[in-house]
Amino acid sequence: MMPGFYGRVLIVDLSTRSWSHETIAKEILTRYLGGKGLGAHLLLKHAPAGADPLPPDSPLIIATGPATGTVLAPASRYGLVAKSPLTGIFGESYSGGHVAPRIKASGCDAVVIRGAANLPTYLEITDQGVTFHDAAPFWGMDAYRAEEALEKDVGVRGAKAVVIGPAGEKLVPFALVSNDKGRQAGRTGMGAIMGAKRLKGIVFHGNASCPLFDERAVKQYDRDLRARGKDDAGAKAYRRIGTPMVVALANTAGGFPSYYWSAGTLPDWEKISGDALAEQFRPRPKACYRCFFACGRDTTVPYGRHKGLNVEGPDYETIYAFGGLCAIDDLAEIIYLNDICDRLGLDTITAGNVAGLAIEASRRGALDLDLDYGDVDGIARLLHQIAGREGPGELLAGGVRAAAEELGLEDLAVHVKGLEPSGYDPRALKGMGLAFAVSDRGACHLRATVYKAEFSGWVDRQSAEGKAELVLDFEDRHTIFDTLILCRFYRDMIGWEDLPVIIRGLTGLELDKAGLQEMSAGIADIIRQYNLREGMVSADDTLPQRLLKEPLEPSGETLTEAELRHMVDEYYTLRGWER
Repeated sequence: MMPGFYGRVLIVDLSTRSWSHETIAKEILTRYLGGKGLGAHLLLKHAPAGADPLPPDSPLIIATGPATGTVLAPASRYGLVAKSPLTGIFGESYSGGHVAPRIKASGCDAVVIRGAANLPTYLEITDQGVTFHDAAPFWGMDAYRAEEALEKDVGVRGAKAVVIGPAGEKLVPFALVSNDKGRQAGRTGMGAIMGAKRLKGIVFHGNASCPLFDERAVKQYDRDLRARGKDDAGAKAYRRIGTPMVVALANTAGGFPSYYWSAGTLPDWEKISGDALAEQFRPRPKACYRCFFACGRDTTVPYGRHKGLNVEGPDYETIYAFGGLCAIDDLAEIIYLNDICDRLGLDTITAGNVAGLAIEASRRGALDLDLDYGDVDGIARLLHQIAGREGPGELLAGGVRAAAEELGLEDLAVHVKGLEPSGYDPRALKGMGLAFAVSDRGACHLRATVYKAEFSGWVDRQSAEGKAELVLDFEDRHTIFDTLILCRFYRDMIGWEDLPVIIRGLTGLELDKAGLQEMSAGIADIIRQYNLREGMVSADDTLPQRLLKEPLEPSGETLTEAELRHMVDEYYTLRGWER
């Protein structure tokens, strides 16, 4: 078997309360590695064509990579892959923290969960097998309480849980999967899939390990990486401020989506910036397993009505979603909404977008809801209604696309393929416009993080020229990150020249940049094959008309349909795809 892998997948059937192991051919691992590549392969293999994402015949796949559980600093993440209940196409989400090494220590490269339990259940997965536990006592618990309760119920030191909150139990299509009390597999609705399977959570532990091809080389690379990290400006910024540093970058560039995608900057944005968070709240850096970036913020509100409230966060995307889209300029209130979403199990990006749409719908009289920009308590109430599918929350629980269709506000809705974008306005950052349009899971900033190049001035953010080649290069490298699985924030320290060294040390595979690009292209092709099978068409690789028709305030910047079409056509040519 290939080093870095066990060469087997755990198959769990909740309907029959049974489990077995399935061998992975070495050829599959050579072609796709682990993580995203293996997850996509398993989804095509195990998911029936056209299946609804929620009934028992749709599988949920939990994947690790060959780097998982090793000494490598960025290797703290696990992946979830399934058909998204929010978008109806390929869904994936990743989370850090301390769970991923426990998943790998349970003795498999991936877990495929089929069927649905008759009653609330949680799984205990170890290197000895699978135990099915009654989760009725934990059903209804928020994510924080459930995580603590399941780990205590198993009673094994070091065991780690992934869980859902009430939103997942109610099958909200943007429900997330939570671990480590603040780390989230947030996007594309993986929590709803667990809820439909009546699966409250999974607890992992074990003592399994698999040999690496050259463990000494892997350890040496990690030592070298840490040595470079001591003086790396990016690593220092993550440790000092974390992702909220982007608030200043986005507002300065005029690309901070505000007032539900009508403006590119928020008045008094300095109040919710990374510097404000650091100076007023003095959060402690919080790291994932073996990570030296420590980008997490362990934050306690020091004043006001939320004094004493503690969260891991807020990260940039949560600040954008509630601070920008909903025009809330108080970090303590953003932290309050962050805590509500984490406990209920709601993705903050989609939740903030839905709240912004609801505000506009209320202002236009399309929704009988007394809600306006800056109304923290109204938004908090709405989040609880969404998680419980009560009142207006039932309509809004479907996400922006479904809610806008119901309200007749399609011209206002901002989404790509049903997924709401993250905090980068394409009219100010044209490369991000292309990245949103062609992303395999809908609008996504992590498939190709070209905002870094556009913010920094490496490329002209207002030009459409050369953006297809740039997005493709970022996508290909990030796909390899997601097969290993490595944290995206190490992208500036781990370049194309590093990846062959890492992969050889882990697996023994001899791959140069061209070989890695070929692997990434193969993964992109099978995911596109899956999406086309599930009903996506080439015309879906676009942006909402609102972003292509309305100038961005106050700058007046635009992204025209012609510019987007030019970039997408170039991207298709580079990918070798046909419209």
